[in-house]
Amino acid sequence: MALLNRKVDYAILVLSHLHQQPEGSCARVIASRFGLSRAFVANILKELCHKGFVTSHRGVKGGYALDAHATRRSLADLIEALDDSFRLAACNNHDPAAEPCAVFDCCTVKGPIAAVHDRIRGVLRQVTLGELFHPEASPISLGLPLLERESVAHPV
Repeated sequence: MALLNRKVDYAILVLSHLHQQPEGSCARVIASRFGLSRAFVANILKELCHKGFVTSHRGVKGGYALDAHATRRSLADLIEALDDSFRLAACNNHDPAAEPCAVFDCCTVKGPIAAVHDRIRGVLRQVTLGELFHPEASPISLGLPLLERESVAHPV
């Protein structure tokens, strides 16, 4: 299971493309570039425009361009703008109208899972979209810790 849904994943591609094309681009060109449905890209662009990540221009030279402040916004901003359901587990849902977890009352790990969820969101808040759009970006240049895996011997 991917943490980013398809819409957020493609939105990052679209925004990266617009970052590389400061003069702007249209949905047809972007869709063709990535082999995506033009209608899906158009819907993503419309939502990105509504949420303030891109601007639209009508006319012969019309299309979409990256908003001047978009590169300073965080990856968490983008995810929260496009994916209301982003959470590590069902119990991390802060929407009172959402269906609750069936074992919420007796769950012994909901607190630690909520803490992990908050840590992930904290990391996503520290990464700007501008950092993602530079090919030299790496976990070290993004200021993220490298994850080390410890090998644990399991008795047979």
